[in-house]
Amino acid sequence: MSCPVSSTHLLQRTTDRRGTRAVVVVAAACIMSLAGCATNAQRQSVAELRQQVADTERAFARTMADRDYAAFTSFLSDETIFFPGDNAVPLRGKERVAQSWKRFYEKPEAPFSWEPDWVEVLDSATLALSSGPVHDAKHKLIGRFTSIWRQEAPGVWRIVFDKGSDVCDCPSPEDRYVC
Repeated sequence: MSCPVSSTHLLQRTTDRRGTRAVVVVAAACIMSLAGCATNAQRQSVAELRQQVADTERAFARTMADRDYAAFTSFLSDETIFFPGDNAVPLRGKERVAQSWKRFYEKPEAPFSWEPDWVEVLDSATLALSSGPVHDAKHKLIGRFTSIWRQEAPGVWRIVFDKGSDVCDCPSPEDRYVC
């Protein structure tokens, strides 16, 4: 939304004898119209924002299934950080993450897949968290992912943090105490 009064008109009004009062009124109108733009994200409900992030996460995951490396990189924020397994040094930045993940897109079959089963969004609509299962190519559960998304433009979410974790192949609680 733009200010309804041009800067030329505003300058002309400041040289008027009525000057100060007119400038204050016009400036207040401009500020209020800009404030309306800032609250667009707040107008969306948390449920709508959760759905938006879940859809974004699913589209991100679809890049693996579709073997679309270029699309994968489009979801990465410029300052993204991915945490590889085994306590390795985090991958910092879009180019480094993209370079490291390219190997997952080179073969015709996707080595793994993921889908969110939990999404939460800040009331400010600036950050969101998604988490869910990771399956290998044979659909065996091999881990869980947790991603942090940042809304970089209205409706445009990019991943800023990503960390996977192995799932425990632990005995059931009943089996633990069998002697």
